Amino acid sequence: MTELEKLDAGLEYCFWDEEVNARKLHAISGCAKLNAIDPSDEAAQEKAVRELFGSAGEYPTVLPVFNCDNGRNIHVGDNFLANYNVTILDIAPVNIGDHVMIGPGTLITTVNHPLSPKKRRQHIGQAKPVTIGNDVWIGGNCTILPGVTIGSNVVVAAGAVVTKDVQDNCVVGGVPAKVIKMIKNDLEQ
Repeated sequence: MTELEKLDAGLEYCFWDEEVNARKLHAISGCAKLNAIDPSDEAAQEKAVRELFGSAGEYPTVLPVFNCDNGRNIHVGDNFLANYNVTILDIAPVNIGDHVMIGPGTLITTVNHPLSPKKRRQHIGQAKPVTIGNDVWIGGNCTILPGVTIGSNVVVAAGAVVTKDVQDNCVVGGVPAKVIKMIKNDLEQ
């Protein structure tokens, strides 16, 4: 298998591989283009988001400075908002539902590295997808780790580090994030 095939299969891969690196170069240029657009030029901004992301629903808003590792692995629903200084390391797919708001300074990462110093010196990475449901608000300066699924109608409190799956209809916070309280989904009547 090539390193890219290993990456896409969820296996350990070398992140310095030329094909793997080509994805990052696509993201770097796409992010530079997006970040250079005047935020008041909504049409140009939306066009740049659609060129960078794998897919986007209606009204995607991504404020500067945005960074990602691939771009094409990011799939967002309708009314998506990424506030200032959001980073999505989308080596693996990141699927985000409708009506999701991501607070400033947040990191969503799909990539991890081994505990073994020998493997880290060999530039080994391993990726696991992240999934975020509908009607989720991720507060400022949060971190969402690889392989996590966040349900729908969830609030992630500012500064939280989400290391495990989060059920629907709750507020989570802390390091590592834990359920603080359950909340009603007032859209279901």
